[in-house]
Amino acid sequence: MALAYKTRTEFVVDAIREKILKGEVKAGQPLRQAALAESLDVSRIPVREALLQLEAEGLVKFQAHKGAIVTELNAEHVDELFELRAMLEADLLARSIPNLTAEDFEQAEKILLELEDALQHEDSANIWAELNTHFHAYLYKGSDRPQTIDIVNTLNKNSDRYIRMHLLLAGGIKKAGPEHRQLIDYCKSGNVKSACQLLKQHILGAKEEIKELLINNN
Repeated sequence: MALAYKTRTEFVVDAIREKILKGEVKAGQPLRQAALAESLDVSRIPVREALLQLEAEGLVKFQAHKGAIVTELNAEHVDELFELRAMLEADLLARSIPNLTAEDFEQAEKILLELEDALQHEDSANIWAELNTHFHAYLYKGSDRPQTIDIVNTLNKNSDRYIRMHLLLAGGIKKAGPEHRQLIDYCKSGNVKSACQLLKQHILGAKEEIKELLINNN
């Protein structure tokens, strides 16, 4: 994939997000703006902007007299996030399938190969979510629903910690490849009903496994 130019704020967002997703900064732990600015060699302005963006993604929240802290992992949060994703993404897919082209499928399969390769290496965990989002984006691009896609993208960012947990700790890697391959096959054959059923199963199955993991670890 081509490297995209990043602003200073985008660089800081990515760096702090990665610390949270890797568990280097734990849930409930404060995110000190001065310390982050020093460690990332930037001023406090992009750090403040980055924390506000991460708040919108659900990774950070601001508390009175405490500043920014990392949000807790929450089973009820998983329910809402993944049920919304299943509903909205299935609708996007149903609208998109009749409009997908051979080129769209070629690009989706190219990204799927990259994703399958990355899933074999835990040191590539930082790009799993991005590749997964790109893969699904090609399947939804024929929907002509840009606002819904924006909402889904936000939900995916909010889900990132949980998805990575699922892949690493709950056996999600073994299921991801075959389910993605089957999904493309249904889309190619124009089988909207089966594709949407599989997509919902793919998302809601992950939800249940993540919740079980959270409950067992509490």
